[in-house]
Amino acid sequence: MSPKLKKLLAKIWDMFQNLVVGVAGCILLWYILLITTFASFKIPTDSMQPAILPGDNVLVNKWIMGGRIFNLWEDLEENEELEVVGRLPAFGEVERNDVIVFNFPYPAEWDSIGLNLKTYFIKRCVALPGDTIEIKDARYRVRGIDEDLGNVEAQETLKRTLQANGSENYGISMRSYPFTEGIDWDIVNFGPLYVPKVGSKVVMDSLNYALYRNVIEWEQRDKLSLRNDSVWLGDSLITEYQFKKDYYFAAGDNVANSQDSRYWGLLPEQYIVGVATRIWKSVNPITEKIRWNRIFKRIE
Repeated sequence: MSPKLKKLLAKIWDMFQNLVVGVAGCILLWYILLITTFASFKIPTDSMQPAILPGDNVLVNKWIMGGRIFNLWEDLEENEELEVVGRLPAFGEVERNDVIVFNFPYPAEWDSIGLNLKTYFIKRCVALPGDTIEIKDARYRVRGIDEDLGNVEAQETLKRTLQANGSENYGISMRSYPFTEGIDWDIVNFGPLYVPKVGSKVVMDSLNYALYRNVIEWEQRDKLSLRNDSVWLGDSLITEYQFKKDYYFAAGDNVANSQDSRYWGLLPEQYIVGVATRIWKSVNPITEKIRWNRIFKRIE
């Protein structure tokens, strides 16, 4: 082989190595950004209409809460569901009326919390850890907070429609969480429900057993039971419970057609991916045409 050819091949090899390193670096950077900074989700339903439409692609800011850290090795070894063990440093916090993306916390049954990384929901946060949420005549309210929560126009429309036609004629499911005999809550008159925060305590009576059984069993990985008005955690009688996690209450803007906390209950903080901030792409799912007026629109 001539020296010229050797030199040419060596140069080509160096260029190839540099290209591989560059591509690998870009891929690594992309995955780091996905873990720490942002994510993108395509919206398939109308549960957040009119703020977000089917076919919108939203950017989710992870910096506000910090990207989630999973214990991959331990979970894979024990063949259990993935567990969020922490978050990267946060640059803010979720506020009421923020639109959040999260893993749906009840993938199997509505009485058992579980993490399914394939199922994501987008809703509006209407109550924070430590809040007490109520729904009166379809309007969302947090005790002690004087501000509009969620899509007020849709709440008023639901109220008027039900008054005029009744729930049977309107064709919506009125029954709500916790679907327990003796608690006559529905999606128009709901609560009051205390949304737990880390360290807060509740008395364990029959009412709080019904309201918090799901989250207590998830936190403790043990069975909660009610025996003659006494609450038992496994084989231990408990009279109060101190929460280990933060929770949120999330609701869709399309209040007449949204599977949200009114039906399935409390959202654990660990299940939240981040806050949806902008629509970066929007395609009408019927016409398949781009909705240019929605490109890079801020989500409010």
